[in-house]
Amino acid sequence: MEQPHSESGSERVDVLIVGAGLSGIGAACHLKRLCPDRSVVLLEARQASGGTWDLFRYPGVRSDSDMYTLGYSFRPWPGARSIADGASILRYLRETAAENGVDKRIRYGHRMRAAAWSSASAEWAVEAERDDGSTARIRCGFLLLCSGYYDYSGGHAPAFAGRERFRGEVVHPQQWSGDIDVAGKRIVVIGSGATAVSLVPELAKTAAHVTMLQRSPSFMVTRPSVDRVAGGLSRAFGRGIGTSLARWKNVLLGMYVVSLCKRKPARIKAWMIGLVQKQLAPGYDVATHFTPRYDPWQQRLCLVPDGDLFAAIRAGRVSVVTDHIRGFTETGVELESSATIDADLVVTATGLRMQVLNGMTFSVDGRALAPAELVNYKGAMFAGVPNLASVFGYVNASWTLKSDLTAVFVCRLLKHMRVTGARKCVPVIANPAMPLAPWAGLSSGYFERAYAHLPKQGTTRPWKLNSSYLADLMTLRYGRVADGVLAFS
Repeated sequence: MEQPHSESGSERVDVLIVGAGLSGIGAACHLKRLCPDRSVVLLEARQASGGTWDLFRYPGVRSDSDMYTLGYSFRPWPGARSIADGASILRYLRETAAENGVDKRIRYGHRMRAAAWSSASAEWAVEAERDDGSTARIRCGFLLLCSGYYDYSGGHAPAFAGRERFRGEVVHPQQWSGDIDVAGKRIVVIGSGATAVSLVPELAKTAAHVTMLQRSPSFMVTRPSVDRVAGGLSRAFGRGIGTSLARWKNVLLGMYVVSLCKRKPARIKAWMIGLVQKQLAPGYDVATHFTPRYDPWQQRLCLVPDGDLFAAIRAGRVSVVTDHIRGFTETGVELESSATIDADLVVTATGLRMQVLNGMTFSVDGRALAPAELVNYKGAMFAGVPNLASVFGYVNASWTLKSDLTAVFVCRLLKHMRVTGARKCVPVIANPAMPLAPWAGLSSGYFERAYAHLPKQGTTRPWKLNSSYLADLMTLRYGRVADGVLAFS
C-alpha cells in the first residue's frame, strides 16, 4: 500500500476509507492484498478502532451471528466459540489491522462532514472535522464508506411520560459506562431485540431481578455458543480448511433457513415457537410473550446462545412482561394495563437511530445529493454518483459476508480502471421510469423510522438489492466489471 502524497500543497490519496470498524479494516486489508499500488487512508471519528465492538460496552455484548461468517474470509475466526463476546471480537479486529499494517493508516478523531465530486479533476474533495475543531481537507480518487448504518452519538430514545420523576437511573445500552452498578438491583430492560436478549441474562447473574418489558415479542432461536461440527471439521482437515468449511456450512444453512421462512412461514413460525416452549416451564404463556405478530425474517431473528435467556427465566431471575408503557413513576414504570414494575435501574434497549451515508453532505459537480434520491447499484454503489462505494451488510446474514464482497468488488473496479486508463466510473440508469422500492424489506422499528430517508432500490438487477450471498458472490467477485451499466471515462 503506497503512501499518500501531496500535490500543490493539498494531500491526495487514491482511496479514502471512512470508518475503522469491521468493514473499514476489512476493506483496507483487501486493498493491500489486491491493490498494493494504491495509497489508502482510513478516517475514524472516534479515538479508537473497532467501530461497534469498541463503542458498545454494555454487559453481555456479543455477536448476533456466528463468527465463522462474521469473521473475515482472508483471516478465519481463530476463537473456539462460534458466538463470541464483544471483547474477543474487538481483539480479533485490532489484531487483523496490525498484522496487515492497516493500523498505521488510521487517522483518529476525524469526523466526516462533506464530500464534493468534481468531474473536471475526477476526484472527491473531502472535509473532516478534527477533535480540536480544525478542518482536514483530503482529495481522493475513490471514496469508500465503511461507517455502518447507525448514529454513534446515540440510540433511539422514545419520549416516555414522567421520565423526570423516576428516582432511579435510566440508561441506553449505547451509552453504557463502567461505573453503572447492577448488583442487587431491580432492573427493567425495555425492548426485546438483539441488545435486550444479550443484556438480560448477563444482568440477571448479579441483579436482584430483571424484567424484560416488551411491546411485542421477537423470534428467538437457540444456538450453541460452540459449534461442534466446526470443531470436528478443524480436527479432520486442519484449522485453515476446517474453518473455511465451517464458514460455508453456516452460509448455506443460513440461506436454507431464510428460504424456508419465505416459502413456509406459518410452518416455520410454529416450529420456532414450539422450540421456545420446550425450553420453558410447562404452562408458560408463550402465546403472549414469545409469539410474534409477524412472520420469520420480516425482522431479524434474535440469537439466544446456549438458551441462556430461557434458563434465567426458568430459574426465576428474569420475568417477561408484554404491555405498553403509560409512563414512569417515582419508583418504576406504569403500564397501560395499570400494572406497575418497581425498578432501581431502567435500561432503554429501544433500538438504533439509523444514519444514512455517515451523515455527510454530498454533492456531484455542485449538485447536492439527498440520500433518499439515490438508487442502489449491486448493493455497493449508487446511480449517478461517481467513484463512490458504500458498504451495507446483509439484513438476513452476517454483515461481513457482504462487506467482504463489496471490498473485493471495489478492488476489481480499481484494477479495471488502472488497466483501461479510466479515472471515473458511474452507474447509469438507462430507464429513468424504472419502478423503485424501499431499501430493504424489514419491518424492524429502526428501518421503519428511517425508510423515508434511505436510498431506494430498483425492481430488476443490478438495481435490486440482493439478499443472496451466492448471487452476490457471482456478481461482485466473478461477474464482469464492465457490465454495460457502469460508465467509464
